[in-house]
Amino acid sequence: MTSLPHDRYCDEIAHQVGLLRAVVTSGADLSSTVPTCPDWSLEELVRHTGGALRWVELMVRTRAQEEVPEGQVPGAEGPEGDPVALDAWLAETGEMLVAALREAGPDAKVWGWAGVLNAGFWARRMTHEITIHRADATLAAGLSYDVAPDIAADAIDEWLEIVEWAQRTLPDDPARELRRPGGSIHLHATDSTPDVTAEWTVDLSEDVIAWRRGHEKATVALRGPLTSVLLAFYRRVSLDSPEVEVLGERELLEFWLERATFG
Repeated sequence: MTSLPHDRYCDEIAHQVGLLRAVVTSGADLSSTVPTCPDWSLEELVRHTGGALRWVELMVRTRAQEEVPEGQVPGAEGPEGDPVALDAWLAETGEMLVAALREAGPDAKVWGWAGVLNAGFWARRMTHEITIHRADATLAAGLSYDVAPDIAADAIDEWLEIVEWAQRTLPDDPARELRRPGGSIHLHATDSTPDVTAEWTVDLSEDVIAWRRGHEKATVALRGPLTSVLLAFYRRVSLDSPEVEVLGERELLEFWLERATFG
């Protein structure tokens, strides 16, 4: 599947950082627990996200050819207990990463954990890292959430590619259990546009999933607006949410969600 242009990812990272900063400065209780990441407070979630961005910035800027331990990343911890300082740190973090990615370009050789060894991998990965964690933060703060259709659709593409990679590469990953002969999942965004075909079919018949964009009948279908389908597929909203509808064998979709656990 073709990913989006490198500059589109860079622009979106900058945009998502701005939206996450808006959550930090919204007056939300930063000590409150994040329901979708219950091991973290809202502040810890933001610091985790910013720390991941700084980790990638260092690797892209230095063209790292092997993984850099996170403990070696300057400033990755972020400030504690001060929304103003946290906001400023996050702003600086976003600027640093976007600058490093733009300077590198998509083809610069950089270590990556999914076998894609270039800066383009990290531009895409960090776009979706912050897009989904902004959902965690926004939902925890009780604020509304939306995301551009091309970004939401690409986040689903990327997740399916990661599941494929895990099945092929990680023998102990729960994704290896995602096999159901004759079983298939259809994702159907009810607000698809001519510019974004936001429907997917995932075939679970073999040891490695096969998936494609487009409308097909399946064992179970998840329907709703694209943003809601994205959040349900990433386990950020419940299948019982009024924003989505499950048609067919719900158990198969639950089987998937229990084992596709990345992020």
